[in-house]
Amino acid sequence: MPPPRTVHIGIFDYDASLRARRLSGRHAEAALAGDFAFPNVLYRWDTGESVYDFTEQFGAEPCTVDRDSRRTYPFEADAALYIADYAGPSQALSPREVLKRQIARAGALGFSVRSAFECEFTVLNETAESLREKHWERPSAWAPDNRCWSADSAGTYAEFVTGLEDVIAGLGIPLYGLGTELGPGCIEATLEADTPLKSADDYALFRTFTQSHCRRRGLTASFLAQLGEGFQGLSGHLHLSLADRATGRPLFPDAASPDGMSQTMKHFMAGLLTLLPECAALCTHTVNAWRRMFPGNWAPRTPSWDFNNYGVALRVVTATPEITRIEFRVPAADTNPHLALALALGAGLWGIENKIELPERATGDVRAFVPKGLRALPRTLLEAAERLEACEPARKIFGAAFLDHFVMTRKHEDAVLRRAVSAAERARYLEAI
Repeated sequence: MPPPRTVHIGIFDYDASLRARRLSGRHAEAALAGDFAFPNVLYRWDTGESVYDFTEQFGAEPCTVDRDSRRTYPFEADAALYIADYAGPSQALSPREVLKRQIARAGALGFSVRSAFECEFTVLNETAESLREKHWERPSAWAPDNRCWSADSAGTYAEFVTGLEDVIAGLGIPLYGLGTELGPGCIEATLEADTPLKSADDYALFRTFTQSHCRRRGLTASFLAQLGEGFQGLSGHLHLSLADRATGRPLFPDAASPDGMSQTMKHFMAGLLTLLPECAALCTHTVNAWRRMFPGNWAPRTPSWDFNNYGVALRVVTATPEITRIEFRVPAADTNPHLALALALGAGLWGIENKIELPERATGDVRAFVPKGLRALPRTLLEAAERLEACEPARKIFGAAFLDHFVMTRKHEDAVLRRAVSAAERARYLEAI
């Protein structure tokens, strides 16, 4: 394939936002040949681009460009997009590298992995300027008349949806479905299954370029887990299955088992459910994402499982052997897909290696059901970070250097917003107390 005129080379930060350089001509060729460096600040600043510690030394760090990650850049002619990873000290802190290590673990155990993400997002009838003029208060939804799965809504907003579909398809991201969902401005996207690294890259790029597509049309795409009163919670669910690496035979189904699940599948699920209460910060990494987990919302709040039940943490699908899989329903739309998938895969493989027994199936009010021997999920990002910090299996699975640094960043994120005072708090307390 001939080199493009322009290349965009980027690295995903902890929010799965792509930070990229645009290079042309000989500079692009040199970067693809191995001469590429990027500022090493990405894992050392927060969502607001404030550096955690100025005593650290910042500079350009050598990077490795993933040549297999090439995509067509959608908004320029003769332009390509590549994903890179740090090749120096920052590599140990990279979510994408954490995922790659779990994929390697799966391969060493004789497994291949298929995964896919699905999500909802909200389109707002707001520009960058209008949001700031309103001080981010009371955002206005695009498509306020949208009704869930309504053919009327689908027809009315078909031009927007098909335009977005064309952008995403041009990036090499195959979609199973894209259409209107629950609530004003709400769109649901289901990405097709692929290899684990590509599926995580696909979801991160889907978010990035959906946001760009909307902004180019005077709109704003929000993947915020809980946008506010009057808006629905937004999920970022993960579908996952294992197969035999040598033969391709699916390893989750078992026709001889009364429930259709193999022991491999049960151990995998058990590992994820056992570690989930301690490691949920990896897939629910923002203060806002924890606001989605309140009574009345669809989000699960315990390490539960059941067959084809949307209220549990792990929804089991066993309709046919070919589609037998788990759906991890805890992550929100704002999840870092590399870390969410690393958590699911790493904890699941730990369950297989240690032959962890599957907890009891959820019954009754499944959002309140806690299996014996386990505990409910944390309620805040700070609690989730503290639990992750104390989890010894997580330290071994994901690496101590990454874990300690990531926990520090989550505690910082909690502290920043803990100092913020909302209009709702002022309205409730200012005159009454």
